[in-house]
Amino acid sequence: MKKILITLVCLCSITFSFSQDKEALNKQKAEKQAEVDKYQGEVDAIQSQIDALPGWRYGAFGTLGGSISEFNNWYAQGSPNNSSGNIGFTVNGYANKIEDTYFWRNSLTLNLNWVKLDDKDDETDDENFKPTTDVFNISSLYGYELTEKWALSAFGEYRTTILDNFNDPGYLDLGIGITWTPIKDLIVVIHPLNYNFVFADDTAIFASSLGAKIVADYTKKIGQLNIKSNLSVFQSYKSEDLSNWTWTNSLGYTVWKNIGVGLDFGLRDNKQEALNYFVNTLETNDTFETVDNKLQTFWTFGLSYNFD
Repeated sequence: MKKILITLVCLCSITFSFSQDKEALNKQKAEKQAEVDKYQGEVDAIQSQIDALPGWRYGAFGTLGGSISEFNNWYAQGSPNNSSGNIGFTVNGYANKIEDTYFWRNSLTLNLNWVKLDDKDDETDDENFKPTTDVFNISSLYGYELTEKWALSAFGEYRTTILDNFNDPGYLDLGIGITWTPIKDLIVVIHPLNYNFVFADDTAIFASSLGAKIVADYTKKIGQLNIKSNLSVFQSYKSEDLSNWTWTNSLGYTVWKNIGVGLDFGLRDNKQEALNYFVNTLETNDTFETVDNKLQTFWTFGLSYNFD
């Protein structure tokens, strides 16, 4: 009995000692974390001063997603013997020159995706990777500041696909107007005088026209999170059928060093593209009045890399 009591006392003493050590370590951790928070606040304040200085600012982040698979004698599915793959990536980059009286903002968005399905029991199928998502957008905005939030501006934007049907169609917007900067990371372009050049083989469907251009771009880094959202709208003065809009979004969260997870998604409405698809691909007799102009969408989820 005496030995049991001695053993229990020893165990209690060890447990109490470990408890004290844990409390002491947690206290030290809290003190060090307070110091880190203090210095991080000072670092952020200095970075804000650096960001406010005139000169160039560069940055880029992207998303990479992919998968491969192979099935043999998997009879529960329609193609029991097949190999498949999917790979895609997105790059969002910018180069901005900010001065006391003017700014020059340039951006690039590239989103490409390929997929393949090789049915080993079908000798006629195409086993190569085929492009699916294909987005290329480059823009340049120059502004002369009138006030802190308003500027006279000129804007150019080019949009097309590069893997399939390059520049067919391709869209080039050139216009002038004003730019509003309500907050640091949001740029709103309002150009009532804009010409939308459309390049395409089928000129009966695709047509250039004069109209108004509105672009809203939000680019922000919050801690480990990168955010990029861009809405581009063209409103044709000639016909509503020639109007279009595209909204793309990218989110990248850094988990370790520059590597993390990312999500990209986009929406588009373009009646000319819808009619071109039905008439020239599906060989229908649709017109602008009858075409089923559904909302276009895409999304990519995978690993991300921050190039900052």
